Amino acid sequence: MSYTALYRKYRPSEFEDVKGQDHIVTTLKNQIMADRIGHAYLFCGTRGTGKTTIAKIFAKAVNCESPVEGSPCGVCPVCQSIARGSSMNVIEIDAASNNGVDNIREIRDEVGYSPTEGKYKVYIIDEVHMLSTGAFNALLKTLEEPPSYVIFILATTESHKIPTTILSRCQKYDFRRITIDTIADRLRELMEEEGIEVEEKALRYVAKAADGSMRDALSLLDQCIAFFLGQKLTYDHVLEVLGAVDTEIFSRLLRFIMAGDVVGAMAVLEELVIQGRDLMQFVSDFTWYLRNLLLLKSSDDMEEVLDMSRENLLLLKEEAQMIDADVLMRYIRVLSELSGQIRFATQKRVLIEIAVIKLCRPSMESRQDALLDRILQLEKKMEQGFAVAAAPAGTAPSQAAPKVEKPAMPDALPEEIQRLIGNWNNMLLELHPRCRMHLMPAKAISIGMKGQGGSDEVSLEGGSGNELVLTFSKDREFAYQEISSEEQRSAIEETFSKVIGKRIKLIVKLDEYAGSFASRHHSVEDFMNVFGNAGIEVEDEE
Repeated sequence: MSYTALYRKYRPSEFEDVKGQDHIVTTLKNQIMADRIGHAYLFCGTRGTGKTTIAKIFAKAVNCESPVEGSPCGVCPVCQSIARGSSMNVIEIDAASNNGVDNIREIRDEVGYSPTEGKYKVYIIDEVHMLSTGAFNALLKTLEEPPSYVIFILATTESHKIPTTILSRCQKYDFRRITIDTIADRLRELMEEEGIEVEEKALRYVAKAADGSMRDALSLLDQCIAFFLGQKLTYDHVLEVLGAVDTEIFSRLLRFIMAGDVVGAMAVLEELVIQGRDLMQFVSDFTWYLRNLLLLKSSDDMEEVLDMSRENLLLLKEEAQMIDADVLMRYIRVLSELSGQIRFATQKRVLIEIAVIKLCRPSMESRQDALLDRILQLEKKMEQGFAVAAAPAGTAPSQAAPKVEKPAMPDALPEEIQRLIGNWNNMLLELHPRCRMHLMPAKAISIGMKGQGGSDEVSLEGGSGNELVLTFSKDREFAYQEISSEEQRSAIEETFSKVIGKRIKLIVKLDEYAGSFASRHHSVEDFMNVFGNAGIEVEDEE
């Protein structure tokens, strides 16, 4: 006898065998027991969730000679003929290949004949959304007022394509994606029945890869068993057959990306290509891995949501502390865009390599999340004192020169403060986006105009020459409060000081106090114009 695929061999024959659709099974059984059977049903849901299976069980149950609590007995002649597919009372139609008006007219002509055995004639129309507009119109009248012995069961994966005139004539049932736990339990039960030894971790990965479809899970498991026939099916075996990647590879790749190490990241990709891994599956799984990191980063109570082993969870928690949530969101965005491009691409590897380089080099993008990533990388380098960057090529970070205490910075001169203000827009780009946002309302720079030797000299007042005085209008008091905080003010002082190499002191005032620090107030544009008239050039110093 020829081999029968697992999903066909173990297709449920009664309601009790159906997994993950209890809300639908209970409703249909109650209708049968109470004799409140409808004339038209619409089963909606993703592939492999049991739509056609439940339709066949329902067809047996309504015609069964001795049903048991709404479920077919499975032993009477009617149940057996329906199970064999020889019953004239159950007509299955594939709407994908029979979608014309003439096909529906044949159904309309046939419904006039009563069933030869049993109580009902059941028409199961699969992929009903594929019917043409004319076919739907031809079905309307029959669907609305069929003979008392006719039941229509329409099944579809795309319910949004069904006309509302059809929807309003049917009882609609939405089939849910089956959970990983439910699929894994069912697979374990079947493997025990088949006498095949399988690792628990392998079963759970197959259940996850099935994406809520029991049929997909059984097909994938069938494929893995055939490849390693007669052996214990392990997690590594499943990864090899499905072309998937172990979590440890994702961890290595992510750490290379966070370090901006393009060479290391490319080496990981090369390793995956040599192993023959499925590149589309890799992108999907890596995106899922980053999603799990983001969930852990967002809340401490996500352990129950993430379906993974304790070892992997500990590794994720460690990496979640090493990366910022905004950076993770940028990574997920780049990979999501890649998923849409790679599906129909001929050079999938090239697209993936470009995306990984983008992740390592945020300077390649001009979007706000990429700018934030660049700023975070600069901050990390500043905290390290550029020790790693200064190491010679080919030297490992651990062999880099030890961090040396920097000498104290000298105070900035008034001319250097003037150059800083003249290059104000570029200076703002060096700040964290939050600081930059709150500095935008600072439209006025407090300056003084002093005449010496018959010419005007532009200088800052309010203390020593290294003071940068900013003023805010009264209606921008919130921004003033933010910039005035010790944390924000110190961050701005530190960033500006590092850029020009001299120590700067920031003074922030509201408009009503600005007079004690300067005799006039100018917008940034006026200030730059004044500097320009005074012959001050804004240029980069070597």
